[in-house]
Amino acid sequence: MTRSEFDDELTPYLQGSTSASWSVRAASGRRLAAVAEIPEVAEVLHRLLLDGRDTFVTQETAEALLGRWDVLGLRMVLAALASADDDAGDQLDAAILNVCGQSAEDGERLAALCSALTSDADNAVSREARRILEPLRSPDHYSP
Repeated sequence: MTRSEFDDELTPYLQGSTSASWSVRAASGRRLAAVAEIPEVAEVLHRLLLDGRDTFVTQETAEALLGRWDVLGLRMVLAALASADDDAGDQLDAAILNVCGQSAEDGERLAALCSALTSDADNAVSREARRILEPLRSPDHYSP
């Protein structure tokens, strides 16, 4: 795919990220999560993770990023969580549970990703990774 074709495919989602419609913003977050490594997209995703107009946008974007099951997706969610207000923070925590808390295997995968982020250069990200990791390492940890 050429850069022009790539831009043509992403432009509607980048534009949709500022839509007045919560459903259009959520759809943009879900689609853009697949290409989160692009700096311009990462900025948009951060804004959608902290969407002040509808927490559904926050949760859908976070779940799409977490569904990547990689350090980048989790890092973006943790960075947003570190600066989120209470409502967005609750949605981000719920997204982590929804995507990463469905089985013992998911808990192990989440623990591995969090372990990689405990030494992140961004102190807020490393703090959030440690906060999530602590109960996962507990012998009393229950996985559904």
